[in-house]
Amino acid sequence: MARSDDDVVIRARRGDEDAWRELYVAHGRRLVVWLGAARDLDAATGAEDVAAEAWTVAATKIGEFEGSVDDFGGWLISIARNLVLNNRRRSQRRQTYATEDAGVHLEDLGMTPEARAVEDDATRWLLAQLSRREAEVIACIDVVGLDVATTARALDMSATAVRVARHRGLGRLRTILGESP
Repeated sequence: MARSDDDVVIRARRGDEDAWRELYVAHGRRLVVWLGAARDLDAATGAEDVAAEAWTVAATKIGEFEGSVDDFGGWLISIARNLVLNNRRRSQRRQTYATEDAGVHLEDLGMTPEARAVEDDATRWLLAQLSRREAEVIACIDVVGLDVATTARALDMSATAVRVARHRGLGRLRTILGESP
């Protein structure tokens, strides 16, 4: 007997460990990849740590969730995004900026954009060149593989705003990479 996406979510809401495994297989890696591309992630916090916390929050709030397995992915990313933003606010309040303490900036080292892309992860560097909104949209759609509707729900935006942000962000990336439109 084949199970529907909705059945997996229903079983997870009831505490079925196999259903949680199915959800984890479907979304675990995508969540870590998305978090790895998030430029607001505190240097002291790893993507895996935030992902684990997001799964814990999802497990405690699954009773409030309604939707399919794909909808669950967007919901999980929105949980992780909120955790990242909360962590960023907490860091800002505490003024814990390791790079400022070191007194060394990439520009002072004479690093070119190409060297930065090699030194850091190229995707992360490119996303850092975009506005937060464009970077989040491109990370959801082009890095993680979410669709426009799920991305809109995850980022609390309209589908039109998602399409516009993606269009602008990809245009900006083409300019950075020196490609013609």
